[in-house]
Amino acid sequence: MYHHILFDFDGTLYDTVEGIAKSAQYALEKLGVSAELDELRCFAGPPLVDKFMEAYGLSHEKAWEARGLFQERYIPIGVYESRPFPGMKEFLAALKEKGLTLAVATSKPLDLAEHLLARAGMREYFSVVRGSRLDGNNNSKQEIVEGVIASLGAEKEDCVLIGDTKYDVAGAHAAGVKCIGLRYGWAAPG
Repeated sequence: MYHHILFDFDGTLYDTVEGIAKSAQYALEKLGVSAELDELRCFAGPPLVDKFMEAYGLSHEKAWEARGLFQERYIPIGVYESRPFPGMKEFLAALKEKGLTLAVATSKPLDLAEHLLARAGMREYFSVVRGSRLDGNNNSKQEIVEGVIASLGAEKEDCVLIGDTKYDVAGAHAAGVKCIGLRYGWAAPG
């Protein structure tokens, strides 16, 4: 049995797709690329620079520019176009009541994740919250997961990551922990 449950944020704890998709669309439009909102749902979860390169063939330099444009809209507006998934707060409370230790391991900037968790009254359920830095000098998902485990003082075999993307699965496995994949988030299959 697992004693430490690590959660991804986007698409796992929170439905953030509206603000992320609209902000990705804003960034792409600023770069002269037309994209429908439905095709931008895949931006909820993975590292933005990687996704701009993968989905739109942008160079590394252009993907960083797109990331900056994304933040122009996301930080003041898009971050608030989100909400916890229905029943999530109650689910977290039930896990805590069973004596499990909960943590967040996200590629989302830490400040934004902390803000949204506090705003929803969910921060209290997590012993540790780790995420990326707003300046884009991010750790990999593997490093974030490993950092959470170290902060908890836990053994890897006592931990599991719950997430909705292939990035969550790959990061968990690279860190040496199991991963439970969800299907209710917005991640593309695969």
